[in-house]
Amino acid sequence: MKILITGGAGFIGCNTAQRFLKRGVEVVILDNLSRHPALSTNLEWLKTLGGSLQFIKGDIRDFELLRRLFREHDFTAVIHLAAQTAVTTSVADPRLDFEANALGTFNVLEAIRETRRDPVILYASTNKVYGALENVGIVERNGAYAYADPAMRGVSESYPLDFHSPYGCSKGAADQYLIDYHRIYGLRTVTFRQSCIYGYRQFGMEDQGWVAWFTIAAVLGKPITIYGDGKQVRDVLFIDDLVDLYELAIAKIDVCVGQAFNVGGGPNNSMSLLQLITMLEEMGGQRIANRWDEWRPGDQRVFICDLSKAQATFNWEPRISPAAGVRRLYEWVVGNQALFANPNGTGHAQTQ
Repeated sequence: MKILITGGAGFIGCNTAQRFLKRGVEVVILDNLSRHPALSTNLEWLKTLGGSLQFIKGDIRDFELLRRLFREHDFTAVIHLAAQTAVTTSVADPRLDFEANALGTFNVLEAIRETRRDPVILYASTNKVYGALENVGIVERNGAYAYADPAMRGVSESYPLDFHSPYGCSKGAADQYLIDYHRIYGLRTVTFRQSCIYGYRQFGMEDQGWVAWFTIAAVLGKPITIYGDGKQVRDVLFIDDLVDLYELAIAKIDVCVGQAFNVGGGPNNSMSLLQLITMLEEMGGQRIANRWDEWRPGDQRVFICDLSKAQATFNWEPRISPAAGVRRLYEWVVGNQALFANPNGTGHAQTQ
């Protein structure tokens, strides 16, 4: 078995690579290492694990590179994670966002189609394809936002798509290409519309990865900026649970091919920004300095995945609670503070 992970030096990618290397699978990583200076440390860490690992420095916008890659390798699966990941970056540079997310994904699909390969293709889409969810009633309960209808388990895959922001458009276009390339060309694609994923080796930044960014700031004693009122709620999923699902999708491709699945922590694994801050203060035994700023455009008051489809299809559900997962992340950051040294930084975050 051989798999390709695009964006494999990133947070989700290196954790996925670790799992498959431990399974004895040949892993090829394609990454341009542009997102964060510390990505090279993820690669060095993977090399210490043993197993068959090949790294190719390259960009999914390079179609000829992808064609050569699929001519030379017959992959069992492709886990396509390479992307521009921040809404704010997409607003500032929509062309970069489009080229990385929409065109880059199209290149991956076309390279596979043209070379007549038949891997399973897993795509990391986003909950942003559902837009601002302006038609969903929101109330405040117990100091956090919640869906007005107590019976609502979360947003299901049947909710209308509404690509909000350049990021939503580029990821949403790629999302739909994955589905249609199965329908038209028979490629074995699966789309995961992922909510807030967090865990080890995540270098959270101001624009993306809020759970990790808050945790890093708490450990390093940096102030946290809260945009809005901090009562925004997201369902959060620990990385190990996500990689479990990736493995299941490859193994059960016949029952999930050509479909989209909402993937997050679900209603039992959701929390607000303020709840996370309280959790981190209890872990560190001290108050976290913070300041307040204006709401950011398009910030959803609540996003929680309805996991019913994924649960029924894969017999899967999250195993790691936010309390346990944040504790694991906190302890990993404490033990690896040198990776986060940045004397000029402060702990800003938004709920992407």
